[in-house]
Amino acid sequence: QVQLVESGGGLVQPGGSLRLSCAASGLILDDYSIGWFRQAPGREREGVSAISGSDGLTHYADSVKGRFTISRDVAKNTVYLQMNSLKPEDTALYFCGTDFLDPAEDGSTWYLDPLSGVVFGSWGQGTQVTVSS
Repeated sequence: QVQLVESGGGLVQPGGSLRLSCAASGLILDDYSIGWFRQAPGREREGVSAISGSDGLTHYADSVKGRFTISRDVAKNTVYLQMNSLKPEDTALYFCGTDFLDPAEDGSTWYLDPLSGVVFGSWGQGTQVTVSS
């Protein structure tokens, strides 16, 4: 069973930094892509960053380029999102997803990420990031 668990969120002042973690179990990071997404109240899900399983290719939304960095530790089966120079508009629930698609599911949770072109289908519960003074 694939499971993703996020951690590292919290309250930070504008200009501050946080590092989010997405710990994966039931899969090997070399085989699957991991994406970070966020959703603020009243807004649609937004792809923030993604890293390809096969070659480690990374993608970033324009709104976070130069401020956020995605990385992975294959030995720990964990993907990180280092977030620097945080802004109030970065406030959202951040969650990670993977392109493991369970054939037993009906596909209702599958999501085509425009940022990476990957269909993500397994999700974590998320971690809240609040940027405020």
